[in-house]
Amino acid sequence: MQGGESVNEEKRPSTMRSLERAIDVLEVLERSGTPLRLSEVAREADLHVATTQRILTVLEGRGRVEHDASGYRTGVAMLFGAHAYLTTSRVALAAPVILQQLADATGLTSSVFVRAGISRAAVARVEGTDPLRYVLPLGERLPLYLGAGKALAAYLEPSELDEVFKGKDAFTRADGTTVTLGDFHRELEAVRATGWTLSRDERVIGTTAVAAPVLSPSGACLAAVQVAGPSHSQTFEDTTSLGYEVRNAAAALAARLG
Repeated sequence: MQGGESVNEEKRPSTMRSLERAIDVLEVLERSGTPLRLSEVAREADLHVATTQRILTVLEGRGRVEHDASGYRTGVAMLFGAHAYLTTSRVALAAPVILQQLADATGLTSSVFVRAGISRAAVARVEGTDPLRYVLPLGERLPLYLGAGKALAAYLEPSELDEVFKGKDAFTRADGTTVTLGDFHRELEAVRATGWTLSRDERVIGTTAVAAPVLSPSGACLAAVQVAGPSHSQTFEDTTSLGYEVRNAAAALAARLG
């Protein structure tokens, strides 16, 4: 009995490391957006080519990776996990009613984002009568330092914020504006003070968005509600009133989540 337990304990670190490497490989393919050669996957995942090949072969056998002459890419079976998330996530299930009301009231595209590490993704959306001029698919990886990401980043721990910037002391928005780390921290303080944030031309030129955090009773940030549309939309003429409306929608979603 004790001998068996000892063997299991010895195997556990190796098994966990293999799992971490497989996830690293999947994340490399996910971030790429285009097929990659074996050597490219190995380099991006910081793994030996032979190790990468073994991992890709296993993942391909389970449908999580596909491979042809153009290279390796994520496989169709990855959609199963995404579908399972969208059909079981309390946020994704509770959001549509709130988003429909918000889209009807503002005419803007309404979305809910959740955080995953140092990134965010939309998990529910309702189009408005003044639609966005670009396609933002559900599940696309987006940064936390732009747009609705700020409503999520405002509630990160200092160490997590450090990871978001990865040693950088500034970043540039789509309109060419350079934002220092100090500027960003002041924006996050404003989010916590007002309960909403405004973004103009930050990620996409010609687009304005207003977002608010969805907070649990304990103050944890569960998600962010956003409305977005063309910057020329009349709805953005009174951003303060719009900010309050989005904040109220976020509070309504929080109430539905309990």
